[in-house]
Amino acid sequence: MKNNTYFKIILLSVACLFFSNATPCPAVEPPAIEKAVPAAEQLYTQAQEYAKNESWLQAKDVYLKILNEHPGCPQAELVHKKLDNTNIKIIRSAILTSEHVEYKVEPGDTVDKIARRFNTTVDLIKTLNELKNNLIRSGQTLRVWAAAFTILIDKSENTLTLKTDAETIKTYPVATGANNITPAGEFTITSRLKNPVWFHKGEIIPPDNPRNALGSRWLGLDNPQYGIHGTIQPDLIGQQVSHGCVRMLNKDVEELFDLVPTGTKVSIID
Repeated sequence: MKNNTYFKIILLSVACLFFSNATPCPAVEPPAIEKAVPAAEQLYTQAQEYAKNESWLQAKDVYLKILNEHPGCPQAELVHKKLDNTNIKIIRSAILTSEHVEYKVEPGDTVDKIARRFNTTVDLIKTLNELKNNLIRSGQTLRVWAAAFTILIDKSENTLTLKTDAETIKTYPVATGANNITPAGEFTITSRLKNPVWFHKGEIIPPDNPRNALGSRWLGLDNPQYGIHGTIQPDLIGQQVSHGCVRMLNKDVEELFDLVPTGTKVSIID
């Protein structure tokens, strides 16, 4: 019994000596969630939650943070599109930004007069104030967009970019003139037509005719041969194929039409 006890003491001493001289194993920590998920992906999820709750200003801030801090992330292209659409939602929503003003209707005012006064459109005033028609009353407070828009058309990229002095609002794909015939230069929108008639080679083609190549909207430039309009060939958007005008998808030109008034400046570059 004494020998067994002595043998156990010897073994225990050797084990203690071995483990005391061994290099301790580094502690293994479970991976933190924030390290396992890329930062851009986390931010994108956060932005989507804001968008789901229609918190457009917060969503915009997060989209901008992604593009500024993680410009090469896999979500970058999608974030650009989300930011564009969020900018439009902010413009057309009840949110008061530095570009919106509140205007108290005076006797004799009409929606059209107010639109001209603030260099905006009747459609945008009606959208901002959920007006079903053009009827307004004296003393009524209206929310009005007051920042001027400009348009940049890049023929090399076949894009149309809507801007204000403060920022880029949205970039749309367009089709421009075949063989680069769309003229470069500085222009002004001088006419706006919904469901335009197409006067083509002496023929009058009404808006409900499937051959009417102008689509659902026309924004005419001060060069009377050219304008920005919709299309009946959406598959050609992004190419240089038109007779010189700038074509947009109908849903895009309708969105643009509601925002930009006559007098809007348009720059076209090669």
